[in-house]
Amino acid sequence: MLSGKTILWWGRFSKDYSRNRILRFLLAECGYEIRDFMPKSSFFGYSQSLFSKIGRADAVWVPCFRHRDFKAAARFARKRNIPVIFDPLISAWDKAVFERKKFGVQSRQAGRLLRREQGLFSRADLVLADTLPHAEFYMDKLASSPNRTCVVPIGAEEQFFYPRPLPQNKKPEVLFYGSFINLQGSEIAVQAATLLPQIKFTLLGDGPLKEHCISLADGLGNVHFEDWTAYEKLPGRIADATLLLGIFGNSPKAGRVIANKVYQGLACGRAVITRKSEAFPADILQGTPKGLHLIPPADPKALAARIDKIISQDQLEAEGRAAARIYQQYFSYSVIRKKLIDSLQTINL
Repeated sequence: MLSGKTILWWGRFSKDYSRNRILRFLLAECGYEIRDFMPKSSFFGYSQSLFSKIGRADAVWVPCFRHRDFKAAARFARKRNIPVIFDPLISAWDKAVFERKKFGVQSRQAGRLLRREQGLFSRADLVLADTLPHAEFYMDKLASSPNRTCVVPIGAEEQFFYPRPLPQNKKPEVLFYGSFINLQGSEIAVQAATLLPQIKFTLLGDGPLKEHCISLADGLGNVHFEDWTAYEKLPGRIADATLLLGIFGNSPKAGRVIANKVYQGLACGRAVITRKSEAFPADILQGTPKGLHLIPPADPKALAARIDKIISQDQLEAEGRAAARIYQQYFSYSVIRKKLIDSLQTINL
């Protein structure tokens, strides 16, 4: 479908962030022209737009994490009588109060931040969420309109992440990668490794809890740590592993998200173990082998038992094929494209 319409992406965003790259690629593929306006200051963005040659636009798009740019973008959109689309991906209030615990729930600062964010979400003509629980959170807590809130999965960049053969003649390796933060539950992976001394665990990445994980792994010969690898090398590192780990935190936010690495692991044809979450479609676990395994959060014994079961059954190739099928059925570009276009049609775009 060729749209012929122009969407102005507004804000101090990163074009290279995977969520943005995927959506921009799919929008262009569907015939939308994309223009960018990156103000020098989020606060003075509208004023700068008055002196910039922006040209015609049929909608304004505020990308993920750019809450600070929304007010100016919405003012611009209202002046031109065009819709504003918000793809927040996170809640600043949720992050500050419940994840970082910067403010108490009943504090004035938390209340002020909540009201400010509700003002953003309520003014958007279309709010995109990556999962259904996130959409429900936006509607229940942040005043996003049910009629203007749609789910568009994140997926994986398919030019990089695609099915790879399992490594041959190599001992099984369980790979965890990502930020060492509470949401990820990196310490759960280390605790599970203590129960499976015969299996190699590799934890790749960095973050505030890395030193704690290194301390937990002291004396364990089967746990290894690696620094961040370049993004373009990540698919090859996944291909070298036997089994991938997702997230295991027990916070409400951890239960609302599907981590990038889960999409990426499935796309690469690797079985993935991650925490139970209503973020996954209800029928996703039908069939055997599963390819995707959901376990209780913050439960190293359950994680160790599932790893041991998957590896001992010697069905890793079948698990990989099942993982790739799950990705294609629920999270592939074709699925994202349809959900994206369906969402835009709700605002006649």
